[in-house]
Amino acid sequence: MSDPRADACRFSRAVARRPGPDFAGGITAADLGPPEYDRILRQHDAYLDALRLAGLDVAVLEPLTGFPDAYFPEDAAVVFPEAAVITRPGAEARRGETPTIEEALRPHRRIERIEPPGTIDGGDVFRLGGTFFVGISGRTDRAGAEALGAIVERYGYAWAPVPVREGLHLRSGANPLGPGTVLLHEVYRDEPAFRFLEKVFVELEEGYGANALRVNDTILIAAGFPRLRERIERLGAPVIPLGLSEPRKMDGGLTCMSLRF
Repeated sequence: MSDPRADACRFSRAVARRPGPDFAGGITAADLGPPEYDRILRQHDAYLDALRLAGLDVAVLEPLTGFPDAYFPEDAAVVFPEAAVITRPGAEARRGETPTIEEALRPHRRIERIEPPGTIDGGDVFRLGGTFFVGISGRTDRAGAEALGAIVERYGYAWAPVPVREGLHLRSGANPLGPGTVLLHEVYRDEPAFRFLEKVFVELEEGYGANALRVNDTILIAAGFPRLRERIERLGAPVIPLGLSEPRKMDGGLTCMSLRF
């Protein structure tokens, strides 16, 4: 039997949530124009189709009234082969999203929790093999990172803190592309936490494209970044470009719109 820790990009399930009519009321620092509800629904449908095409059984939760950012479920949990850690999001307005995510994950994983005072968003966390990389950001503080680190260490994993240098979360600029390989925004070129990994860099002008998502043998990327697409295609995996204009207006992207496990 293969080791489920070996390739952190292999999944069989995903949890996603439909954007609600109030999605444009979410937290964002982007200045890219007013978000369009009909368009985000089309883009979200295409995203779900891509997850299914990559081999996932996708559970789609209904919109969560009063929580316009809830269609970004990645921030509410960190899921790995042995457990699901329910986070304590850095934005207080988002903490009410976690109970329904816990309910969706409970049939599949043992539940752990981040307790106060630490805060952590799942978008600041990714795993490669036996190591979790945890971004220290405006949403994830050192106490939250250490709390997650203490949990994963109990399951035999290592963890490494990474100062977030670009975007809202670590995964805005750093994402796994396969065993031992990471896609990085240029600002992380000299980051010591990634020194032992194979690196594929994203040029500054295509920086949003660093939020790519490998799912099994498929890599999802934001449409509109031709040089990045060419670079990733050299890895030999099928690439699916997706329109993300509306999530981008809300500081979101590919990884944050689902939890994969």
